[in-house]
Amino acid sequence: MKATIILLIGLAMLGCSAKPEPLVFGKDACYTCKMTLVDSKYGAELVTQKGKIYKFDDLNCMLNFYHSGYEEVSDFKFVQVIDFSKPEKLIDAQHAWYVKSANLRTPMASEVAAFETEESTQVFKKEWNGVLLSWGEIQTQFK
Repeated sequence: MKATIILLIGLAMLGCSAKPEPLVFGKDACYTCKMTLVDSKYGAELVTQKGKIYKFDDLNCMLNFYHSGYEEVSDFKFVQVIDFSKPEKLIDAQHAWYVKSANLRTPMASEVAAFETEESTQVFKKEWNGVLLSWGEIQTQFK
């Protein structure tokens, strides 16, 4: 009997574990604008401590939701964005680097691409005549 209870508790805890899941382009819809995610170089995902997952087609949509108060910022266990240089790869948004440029055509006109390392931004920054921004700086762009 005790073994059954322990097993059930363990299974319940596994079911509630908060972890990111891949964005499915062509299928998943943006939580904010409801558009289907189509461009694998852009996208974002928020995962709460309880495991609720919110998916977004552009950084603009994610940051508007992030600051909306719908969920407390402290409740997010994962805040992730797509690495522009490695399409479909989700990276930690709080440690990512961002290039903002009017030459970028993003799903919801954020004009921002995310990169895992500062070094990987250099070619794109120059090519697009862009501005390099950190997580703290990018949050002031969309609210």
